[in-house]
Amino acid sequence: MRGLAVLLALVLAAACSTRLGKDGRSETTVDVKYLAKTEVDRIADTNRAEVVDSLLMIADKLYKRNPKEWKKAGQPSREAALERLRNRHAQRWPELNGLREGQAAALAFTEAYPGDRVAALVFGLLTMVDAAYEHKEAFYILDSLNEMKLYNSARNMDVAVWKLGHDRNAAGELFLLSNELDPANRNLSFEREFGRVMGLLDFMAKIVADRNGRGFSRLTQTAVSTIFLPVSFLK
Repeated sequence: MRGLAVLLALVLAAACSTRLGKDGRSETTVDVKYLAKTEVDRIADTNRAEVVDSLLMIADKLYKRNPKEWKKAGQPSREAALERLRNRHAQRWPELNGLREGQAAALAFTEAYPGDRVAALVFGLLTMVDAAYEHKEAFYILDSLNEMKLYNSARNMDVAVWKLGHDRNAAGELFLLSNELDPANRNLSFEREFGRVMGLLDFMAKIVADRNGRGFSRLTQTAVSTIFLPVSFLK
């Protein structure tokens, strides 16, 4: 009972905010929605939003370097193509034939795929993240996450970086242009942004593992996998 009382006190404290009133006196208010949230839940809210925003930024940068891609999907502009990805759950994606996560992302590096490769890649990565966060946009005290889903999502970002820099078509051309390696005009911004996403996902995986009472350490990899790891199918 004492532990429950302490927990309740902490939750109430987190839900309270204090400000100065017009008369100069401090006023304390309680935001009811925060009564059902822990610190971890609020971290998860922010972490997920940051990951999604970074992936959409990557999509924007890829479209700028590969402008022909959004035209393949019949979009009127780059902005419209990005909005389609942002509202992915409300959109139809007939060109992907129902594929999501790694299977959708892999289409971007498939010779025979005629569609928007940027959309396939980023839609795949976004739906991985959706699955890792259990298809929720806000988290509350009874919600739970799986650290291995988050961990695998982070590793899949590494796979995407590798494929962007190595996978080529029959003519020897990269399927999608990303980092610029020319010493006279070097640009590694894609790699840096993907690195940020990986860091966010790994950080969240460690927090979730701690919350779940499970030991968790980042596995050392001697080589980057070229195959996207499963996320949805993990229990």
